[in-house]
Amino acid sequence: MESQVRGGTRWKRFAVVMVPSVAATAAIGVALAQGALAASFSVSGQSFKVTADKLVGTGFSQYGALDSGYTLDGKKTAHPVAVSAFKSASITGMCQSVVTPNIPILGSVSLILKAGGGGTPVQAENLYIDVEELEANATFENIDIGVAAKDASKGPGMKGGNEQANPFGFAQQADKATLTDVKQTAWATTAGTFKLSGLKMSLSSGVKECY
Repeated sequence: MESQVRGGTRWKRFAVVMVPSVAATAAIGVALAQGALAASFSVSGQSFKVTADKLVGTGFSQYGALDSGYTLDGKKTAHPVAVSAFKSASITGMCQSVVTPNIPILGSVSLILKAGGGGTPVQAENLYIDVEELEANATFENIDIGVAAKDASKGPGMKGGNEQANPFGFAQQADKATLTDVKQTAWATTAGTFKLSGLKMSLSSGVKECY
């Protein structure tokens, strides 16, 4: 069975309807023992934007969670997210941007990372993306909607550790997910391995984002 989705969502409260998430941050090669994920970390006060021409992922699952972290002035906060998990993913034409505001003298400074162009995609294993907002065209193969999160066996499983997620809550899963024209805002990404081909990084003054 195939399901196609196009659209976007902004999480103003803990949502019960998930949308497929995509692409990755440019945290290069997080080394985790035996490919297992570490306990959840506190997220920074900066979300980041990611675009991708195409993502093909196998072993897909998605469930709701809460990311605890900080604002840029150090106050504690939390963000409701849709955690999208892939056993493996191939990403073509990836761009990631993050803007740091209010730097003395300089003002805002933008960091942009690009990878996966030139015919060699970004490759990731056991990939988890904590997504706040998404727009994409998506096709799912053999999708199951409404699975209990702990039973979403097609994906790599829930993160575990100190993750704030209900194992009995809503989840969805599919054998394969193909997404194109991806635009997303995320708070965190974790991966067993993350290989970025043709990585290019640039810093510039002002607000310059992938979209």
